[in-house]
Amino acid sequence: MTRAGEARPATRVRRAIDEATATLAGAAVASPRSDAEELAAHVLGTTRGGLALVDAVSDGFVRRYAELVDARARRIPLQHLIGTTAFGEVILHVGPGVFIPRPETEALLEWAMRQQLAPAPVIVDLCTGSGALAVALARHQPRARIVAVDNSPDALRCARQNSAGTCVEVREADVADPTLFADLHGKVDLVVANPPYLPLGVRVEPEVAQHDPPGALFGGADGLALIRPIVALATRMLKLGGLLAIEHDDTASAAVQALLTGAFDDIAGRTDLVGRPRFVTGRRKGAG
Repeated sequence: MTRAGEARPATRVRRAIDEATATLAGAAVASPRSDAEELAAHVLGTTRGGLALVDAVSDGFVRRYAELVDARARRIPLQHLIGTTAFGEVILHVGPGVFIPRPETEALLEWAMRQQLAPAPVIVDLCTGSGALAVALARHQPRARIVAVDNSPDALRCARQNSAGTCVEVREADVADPTLFADLHGKVDLVVANPPYLPLGVRVEPEVAQHDPPGALFGGADGLALIRPIVALATRMLKLGGLLAIEHDDTASAAVQALLTGAFDDIAGRTDLVGRPRFVTGRRKGAG
């Protein structure tokens, strides 16, 4: 119960969020209000929508909230501070050493979920990272066999945690290995990939430069160092008529489409949620 002259809990929280928003804006955080609310909700064990309904604030709230706001102002990623991130309809665990899934990749996910696949398809997610695409597709296709591939120990641990209890099988492998997955050659219905694709030297935000693993970001001088072997691997793994979707740097659509020419048809460059060239799709030549 609030004593006379004492601010209501929701009012105290709102004031703290206002102050945190100003702090984060001063630190050039891209979404200061949203991040301030997410951090407050995390400390209070509620959602952003539930902040207005808070009816009690513990003595430790202000201290813990201030610690997290200070960390975010130092450009530690929001997702590392709260330990999770939303991707499509799933909540994923993330942490240091693991690439944080981006909203841009949800456009590729939505495309993949619209495709007409076999009743129990085989799907391969190359460079899976946290397992984002594999886990989201498992939710959409619970009867599928989904193989998620990465070579980072941190990513593999995270992907296994996120995929526990699903149809996803996590494998450690290098997608540039030409002998990879002979057991899947000619048997896969859909390959998706969000590989490292930034060209070397591209400037990125402090959260990315300091906290995302470089091996999950940069794809050689032109950004295609991993995309080339992924196209070759997908060509071997896909059934005739099978589908491929590869995310790329927004300058690389034409180059990626050219890599698919020959073994694929129905090749298309596709855009992300804000209209930037983001991924390329194709169909393995031959009858489906």
